[in-house]
Amino acid sequence: MIAETAGATRLILPDEAATAALGARLAAALRPGDLVALSGGLGAGKSVLARAIVRALLGEPDAIVPSPSYTLVNVYAARAGEVWHADLYRLGGPPDALELGLVEALSHAIVLVEWPERLGADLPARHLEIALELLPGSNGAEPREARATPRGPGWDRALAAIGGDA
Repeated sequence: MIAETAGATRLILPDEAATAALGARLAAALRPGDLVALSGGLGAGKSVLARAIVRALLGEPDAIVPSPSYTLVNVYAARAGEVWHADLYRLGGPPDALELGLVEALSHAIVLVEWPERLGADLPARHLEIALELLPGSNGAEPREARATPRGPGWDRALAAIGGDA
């Protein structure tokens, strides 16, 4: 299910497979210089979505894509160029995050950032924010809501790919 609300595209993702499918569609529209900011609570699906994006960009649906929870950043060589996947959960704030070189990576890479709020005011103005939230489900299911909000220009292709109007 897709809905538009005040500049955001809302999608209901009934299961993990739907979250992964969203990531694959989004990956097809990403280019070097794009930053996708993945926010949401623990277990909301940020890593599932990031893994799906990385796998699609690599063209390897079964690729092992470990969480960068402890390494902080994993870098992949994809056909579209480098892909940086960062998990900033363990960082204290912007000074720690900036030392990772994420902003500099935007000159040549696609950057996926989990817990982007750790960047504070240093989060680049141009990014695609995807907020994930677990929704109460029936019969023990836990569907998710994804809200994709473009920040800055140049996100028409990405919004079209995930099903939102450009």
